[in-house]
Amino acid sequence: MFKKVIIAEDFEEFNLAVEQTLKDFNIADFQHAKYCDDAFLKIRKAIQDNEPYDLLISDLSFKKDHREVKIASGDELIQKVRELQPNIKIIAYSIEDKNLRIKSLFENSEIDAFVLKGRNSLIDLKKAINTISTSDQKFISLEIASALQEKSNFEIDDLDIKILKYLSAGTSQDEIIEIFKNSDIKPNSKSAVEKRLSKLKDFFKANNTVHLVSITKDMGII
Repeated sequence: MFKKVIIAEDFEEFNLAVEQTLKDFNIADFQHAKYCDDAFLKIRKAIQDNEPYDLLISDLSFKKDHREVKIASGDELIQKVRELQPNIKIIAYSIEDKNLRIKSLFENSEIDAFVLKGRNSLIDLKKAINTISTSDQKFISLEIASALQEKSNFEIDDLDIKILKYLSAGTSQDEIIEIFKNSDIKPNSKSAVEKRLSKLKDFFKANNTVHLVSITKDMGII
């Protein structure tokens, strides 16, 4: 079982719930951080002191406030921690339900478990801790596991990436169409670009174009 744990979570009620779960496993040595920067510094110092953490439990979304931060999301924190301490076990604990973002965490950041916050989250958290502490198996909440197994008829291609990158740079749809026409990139009609944007918004559950760009940036797609 884990001996030293750090929790990266900015909401106190979730912190308390996670702490109680750790106590149920008789894990007494744990700390929490409300900012990703603080969590990373604690992990780095623990390594320097030759007393490393063996488990990180991190949320993905952190509310912005007056404080300037270098690490703004749990995704980025997890990636940096994985690079700093490759053997640490990592549980993502979040309300996030976007398939691509979760897949990226497993495939690129090599998280050990993903627990979906909700009605069964504490039960799942206990299962996750038990699973990854006793084996090399991965754990994922059932709701998300089912979603990840679903096959989608929609796949993002190079043209979608180009559109998203142009939008993130502040290029308007009309300007994108002109760029495509001048570069002989097809399809380049207004209706084709609008259809692609509509599908992208539906796929990423984005409310508008700005939200779409924000989501795809957070996921590292652009």
